[in-house]
Amino acid sequence: MRYLILILFSVCFSQTSQSQIYEVGFFLGSSNFIGDVGSTNYISPNSPAFGGVFKWNRSPRHSFRLTAIFSQLKGVDAKSDDPRRIERGYEFTNNIFEASAGMEFTFFDWNLHLEEHQFTPYLYSGISAANHENFFFDSNGTLTSENTSSWAYGIPMVLGFKTATAENIILAVEVGARYTFTDEIDGSVPEAQSRQQFSFGNTNSNDWYVFTGITLTYTFGQKPCYCNY
Repeated sequence: MRYLILILFSVCFSQTSQSQIYEVGFFLGSSNFIGDVGSTNYISPNSPAFGGVFKWNRSPRHSFRLTAIFSQLKGVDAKSDDPRRIERGYEFTNNIFEASAGMEFTFFDWNLHLEEHQFTPYLYSGISAANHENFFFDSNGTLTSENTSSWAYGIPMVLGFKTATAENIILAVEVGARYTFTDEIDGSVPEAQSRQQFSFGNTNSNDWYVFTGITLTYTFGQKPCYCNY
């Protein structure tokens, strides 16, 4: 009996490591920025965002996920509800490229080999890194480039809902906030130490940005064995 269990475990592990279900597709949506410049609304899409998504479904309840997204973050004081920001009148745009990796958890079992219609809410989190340009506002309020770029590391916090719309096609709608470990994206804290006198805003609050949109993925791979999960 012991040898039979070992044989079954060996076969199952082999299938799990070689015949998982994968998803590959694209993200299409919009972005908005939350920081020291512009609107303070948490979800207020104002700039296109697009990218790619890859998932490795390791069990009916979780998958490993990679994403890469391009967008242009915008902040416009004139669109803020804060009278002080409106009077100040700053605005910026900052091109970003974000890559993130982490784990996606589904609220219900998600088995793509079942024939019935499936749907489930899900959560995704991990770590992100966004490359952005560096700039600052000079004493006249003029946006000035530092001609350098930096990486803003952060934590993605995504809530979504997905459904199998057709054979091998998955459609999802999601909203994902990114808390970053930097305050430089909007130019409120210059990257160069020699320009730190131009800092402004709340230095105790880091920058956030949000992606809102859909993902459409194609699934492929043989039927997996989930017996060791």
